[in-house]
Amino acid sequence: MLLHTHNNNLPTDKDFQTLADLFKLLDDPTRLQIFLKLCHTEECVIDLASILEISSPALSHHLKLLKSANLIESKRNGKEVYYTAADTEVARTLHHAIEQIMQVSCPTHKEVLCSHEEHLTENLTEHEEIFHKIHDYLLEHLSERITIEELSKHFLMNTTTLKEGFKSVYGSSIAAHIKEHRMEKAAEYLLNTEMNVSEIAKNVGYTNASKFSASFQDTFGLLPLDYRKKA
Repeated sequence: MLLHTHNNNLPTDKDFQTLADLFKLLDDPTRLQIFLKLCHTEECVIDLASILEISSPALSHHLKLLKSANLIESKRNGKEVYYTAADTEVARTLHHAIEQIMQVSCPTHKEVLCSHEEHLTENLTEHEEIFHKIHDYLLEHLSERITIEELSKHFLMNTTTLKEGFKSVYGSSIAAHIKEHRMEKAAEYLLNTEMNVSEIAKNVGYTNASKFSASFQDTFGLLPLDYRKKA
């Protein structure tokens, strides 16, 4: 009698199917972990893959499924796409239910700030060390034109963090800073070797000798051969 009385308030078969599909989607432990992580923070594919220690293609597959179910959303910032939990009632309810079942809770805003500050303090040296490694890597490959995207993949860091972090440590952009090193190295070649301009240009990452000469003049106020003669 009680079931009959409340029968009209029950969800429809379609509602039950939608819920069943949602539970089926979250049946994968990795996908569940991704969703819970994105409930607390906003991450790009490269950083999230590094945190979870899975490949970017595998992560992209999970993100695509979660987004198709409207559990997460994305936004583009330059060339990077960032993901976070969707601002919907379903996503919020699932987030709360998962934490209740797993007996974990979100930190308060104050706790997040304190934790973030402690993390920054503890990892400042490590943070700088990473960019020193990036810097050394670029110096070891002065003859090559390494793109930001290639550095990003090599050091598992999104391009925005890479560019901003490098500038915070060295005070200038990657391109400007490495150009200075290229010109300094070129000056050494001009003073200490008999290499011609084309050879020097190639050794410091320029395929076009004219562009190299223009960059050198922009830095030292003299064309390469004039600099050599004056020296």
